[in-house]
Amino acid sequence: MLRFSLGVTRMDRIRNEDIRGTAHVRWFGETAREVRLRWFGHVQRRDSEYIGKRMLRLELPGRRPRGRPKRRFLDVVEEDMRIVGVGEEDTEDRIVKIFSEDGIGKVVEIPADMTARDLCQLLVYKSHCVDDNSWALVEHHPLLGLERCLEDHELVVQVQASMTSDSRFLFRKNYAKYEFFRSPLTFFPEHMVAWCQETNHTIPPSQLLKNFLATSSCPEIQGYLYVKDFGRKSWKKVYMFLRRSGIYCSTKGTSKEPRHLQLLADLEDSNIFTVITGKKQHGAPTDYGFCIKPSKGRGELKELRMLCAEDEQGRTCWMTAFRLFKYGIVLYQNYKIPQQRKTLLSHFSAPVRSVSENSLVAMDFSGRIGRVIDNPVEAQSAAMEEGHAWRVRHNLGFRFIFKIFSAVIHIAQLWFHGRITREESHRIIHQQGQVDGLFLLRVSQSNPKAFVLTLCHHQKIKHFQILPCEEDGQVFFSLDDGATKFTDLIQLVEFYQLNRGVLPCKLKHPCTVVAL
Repeated sequence: MLRFSLGVTRMDRIRNEDIRGTAHVRWFGETAREVRLRWFGHVQRRDSEYIGKRMLRLELPGRRPRGRPKRRFLDVVEEDMRIVGVGEEDTEDRIVKIFSEDGIGKVVEIPADMTARDLCQLLVYKSHCVDDNSWALVEHHPLLGLERCLEDHELVVQVQASMTSDSRFLFRKNYAKYEFFRSPLTFFPEHMVAWCQETNHTIPPSQLLKNFLATSSCPEIQGYLYVKDFGRKSWKKVYMFLRRSGIYCSTKGTSKEPRHLQLLADLEDSNIFTVITGKKQHGAPTDYGFCIKPSKGRGELKELRMLCAEDEQGRTCWMTAFRLFKYGIVLYQNYKIPQQRKTLLSHFSAPVRSVSENSLVAMDFSGRIGRVIDNPVEAQSAAMEEGHAWRVRHNLGFRFIFKIFSAVIHIAQLWFHGRITREESHRIIHQQGQVDGLFLLRVSQSNPKAFVLTLCHHQKIKHFQILPCEEDGQVFFSLDDGATKFTDLIQLVEFYQLNRGVLPCKLKHPCTVVAL
């Protein structure tokens, strides 16, 4: 009886394994044991051979052929890698969380091969923003006080894999991302570029960028920087050199001899970040700090190379040259792709029909049907009569309604930021790129009835007060003590977008904060 019961139990187990194999379902323990035995040279399992003999005896479907097949060791390794999923192409979608400036996050499902440019295009489409090719994805590390804009060709999933749990992606404007292609002399001062000194400052701006992009040339950025070593609180002023091979510090003054140069960081396996809390967190001597961080590091302080420049122009020069040395012609391609796409779309867009004054005619709609007024005297009298009737009809409550409307019409504009502080306006301008013409409007802290125009010019932030003035019972806004008056702030902004006036430059780029 005992033998019979054991036989039935074994038969049931054999049938269950056969059913499981027919349905292409494999037990995890069986798969793991097969992989473990194969790595130690056991190509065929004893259990599977035993089950095959039982299946022959019971005449069950799916039986194995007799004899042991000849298999190579590499075939076994490839099959084992396929079983555990190693070496397969990653085609699954990933979850990425993007944060806006107001701290609200949005979860987006993206493919593994999506670039930063494609993700920005997706967010612009979902947020109904204006696509002006100035949106960027920012890698933000709050605990370290670091952030950087991802390049358009970088894969978002790969960057996310190297980030820590406290890091996040931010979606914001960055007008200065490719500004150095438009005005290279602003980003590369002559005293910091090696060849400008060797050629007596005779290199044109176009040749300056070609030397950076060409791999055959050997450009060099040089100058003094403050360096902080790990574990020390003090900063040391050292003469530095930035080349394609890396960033070096001179151990003897400003000497360029190889025996006096010490490699500080390699460009190939590193990324450059802006330090946003330099003085407070790292004790930096100035507010113009930047950091070189390994791209595959664990985000520890001992891995960081903390540097600090004397001014904003110096920091911008070092960081821009770092990007050009690392990515080269890829940056220029990223800059040209949106322009080529815009040119291509302009060929398919319908031409705008121009309406001249000669094509406009006066019409009379007082009757049942409209008629064209051919007599110019009759047309002029009809226009005067219509204007007088409109003024009589709207004169009673128009002034009161217009006064309220002009006081609140600017609230819905993207360039108006309400009651933010002076320091907050500086932070927003810094984050969105210090290019000429970047501006925002805010409520004045000293005068509640006035407004302040914050404008960036030559990488410096300036403030201009907009004062209200009343004339004939109507309130106007002026930037130049009443010389030029506007009924509302929208008219003021539109005027200075076309005319410089008393400002150092025209208003070009509004600081925009969009909620995802």
